Amino acid sequence: MNENKPDNSQSLACVFCRKNDDCPNKYGEKKTYEKWNFSVHYYCLLMSSGIWQRGKEEEGVYGFLIEDIRKEVQRASKLKCTVCKKNGASIGCVVPTCKRSYHLPCGLQKECIFQFTDNFASFCWKHRPVQAITSNKYSSSLPCTICLEFVEPIPTYNILQSPCCKNAWFHRDCLQVQAINAGVFFFRCTLCNNTDIFQKEMLRMGIHIPEKDASWELEENAYQELLQSHDRCDVRRCHCKKGRDYNEPNSKWEVKRCQSCGSSGTHLACSSLQSWEQNWECLDCRRITYTSDFQKAPKHPLANSTNVTVTDCLLEESSSKLPRQSTVAQHKELLRLKQEIQLSSTECIFRRESCLTQRQGSKFRRDISTILIELGFQIKKKTKTLYINKANVWRSALEQFQSQKFNPSCSIDVVYVNGNEVGSQHLGSKQEFLSHLMHHLENSSVFEGSLAKNLSLNSQAVKENLYYEVGKMLAISLVHGGPSPGFFSETLFNCLAYGPENTLPTLDDVSDIDVAQIIIKIDSATDLNILNSVISQHYNYLEVSGCLRLTTSLSDKFMLVKDILFYHVINRVKAPFESFKQGLKTLGVLEKIQTYPEAFYKILCHKPENLSAKNLSDLFTIHSVADVQTLRFWNSYLKAIEDGKSATTMEDILIFATGCSSVPPTGFKPSLSVESLHVDFPVADKYRNRLVLPATNTYEEFQENMDFTIRDTLRLEKEERSHILPRTLNVSSNEEMLI
Repeated sequence: MNENKPDNSQSLACVFCRKNDDCPNKYGEKKTYEKWNFSVHYYCLLMSSGIWQRGKEEEGVYGFLIEDIRKEVQRASKLKCTVCKKNGASIGCVVPTCKRSYHLPCGLQKECIFQFTDNFASFCWKHRPVQAITSNKYSSSLPCTICLEFVEPIPTYNILQSPCCKNAWFHRDCLQVQAINAGVFFFRCTLCNNTDIFQKEMLRMGIHIPEKDASWELEENAYQELLQSHDRCDVRRCHCKKGRDYNEPNSKWEVKRCQSCGSSGTHLACSSLQSWEQNWECLDCRRITYTSDFQKAPKHPLANSTNVTVTDCLLEESSSKLPRQSTVAQHKELLRLKQEIQLSSTECIFRRESCLTQRQGSKFRRDISTILIELGFQIKKKTKTLYINKANVWRSALEQFQSQKFNPSCSIDVVYVNGNEVGSQHLGSKQEFLSHLMHHLENSSVFEGSLAKNLSLNSQAVKENLYYEVGKMLAISLVHGGPSPGFFSETLFNCLAYGPENTLPTLDDVSDIDVAQIIIKIDSATDLNILNSVISQHYNYLEVSGCLRLTTSLSDKFMLVKDILFYHVINRVKAPFESFKQGLKTLGVLEKIQTYPEAFYKILCHKPENLSAKNLSDLFTIHSVADVQTLRFWNSYLKAIEDGKSATTMEDILIFATGCSSVPPTGFKPSLSVESLHVDFPVADKYRNRLVLPATNTYEEFQENMDFTIRDTLRLEKEERSHILPRTLNVSSNEEMLI
């Protein structure tokens, strides 16, 4: 067979559909055969009703013999297309009683279904298979999980639903493009990764899944970088004047690779290696070795702690060497200490970015609100009512969440109760409750640090499994529409997203003033004698922490500092961290953090930006404003707050109206509304997220009434929450730690 595509034959139309279009996604590949003077679309050939593949794959056209193609064209020339009324309709509906025939493009135009499996059946627009329409539990549009454009969650010809997880929706065109790119080996549900059920349903609904490798695996030299050896110096301080990439064999500037992983290197001179034959391990491989050695090493008490058990030493909440300082004093002292040392985290950033590349692969970047909305599809219509004492949110929440009857995937209703007083119950706002809960967690003793927080080591919290409960609460808040934490340190986040082995802590992560001083002393040592003196002075601590090492040169102090940091910030809280991770697995949150770390980083490690007058105004929908003047007063009031002409803040207004100090990642549900009634003072309905504005004669009166009511209400609520604190400190150990 002579196959080519000369310029004079490009105008040849497909012998079946009579179209020149070369659109592989719709009609399959178009091939022109000069020898037989015809062109054909692959799909037109496959779907034609009166032809079968009688030859081998290399014979004729895709295994279809030339004489069979001519016979089929002859047969189709006598059939008129039901759509365009022209002859050549080679495809017929497979239903025996249906007499409709059509060209492939005409069938696509009329939304016919062509099944690229088994006998390659075709169904006309009247008899095509459809996806069952279940009761619509989605109140609004949802994103196509491929292109992220919103679609109506109702199965139609152009909108398809995933059959496996029921939560993914797609455009038909998006699915077809993805199927062609991924091939049969990689085409799967974008949410649950199911292959068998998903492909079977997509074939039934007319998606062509080619039997080929994925397009990204067919690129030339796609994996060429895997064949390259590491040829760069990665130690913290490279002494080579020609740079880290310089590599001169048989000299002190030859690059030696890590004997364990081979993915890091050092110049011989930069690590004091006398010859190339000497073994060298990178930081991460050495850390694994020391970690395993530490687990087997015998433990000894710290100095000046003869009356303290080994367990107490390892689970200490603060050092016994110095009197406990206030949080403010500790923070100021740490700021002073941190100015004395600068620890590089270049290696950690390199590994983290590499890990991100491996985890993300070719996955699309996702918006955090879209990810959380998708997780929210798990929430059932069945409702669980939480009875919350507003004066002690933590205790109430813990009791409710630990109940065997509590199911995180059930919808949540909140009822506020006031002790045992009769008739004191009233319906509350779920988002307000979750906002108060996040505030309690941020200031609890399971976390340590001033602004950016890491996990602390609290022996009672470990014993009562509170780290798991805290992780579960955070996951529930994110999926159920509550606020994001925003107080994670970068180190804590990296441990969750990329794993502790890919994380390098810094001095900023150390809240214990004694440990910080040890690190400062070691780092500031100017010669080997001073370094050994410091090590001797803190021998017991270094031995218990597993950081004790033989130092033969001054440069060993950098590895020692990193070992201490890794132990104190990560290894020391290994048990709490694992428990915390298990809690974050609730509703699949941890898996999404590890899949889309860039999206979650913004909401876990950073507080939302301050609201502007325009942003806050845009959040509220105007309903039933009595007159234009009140609306003008409202806009002027927001502008006055932005200009600093009022003691009230944008955050105060949001808290007054919703109970939340910031906008949750998934937005407010129900959406915020503002209206004006003939009342003297503003009124907030937090359950409905509704703000009622007072109708006044002058702006001055409007501002005065708004300022007084909002500030007074927030003050009373704060007093109500703090009033119970002195009495709850002795109620239980849980509350003592977390209030």
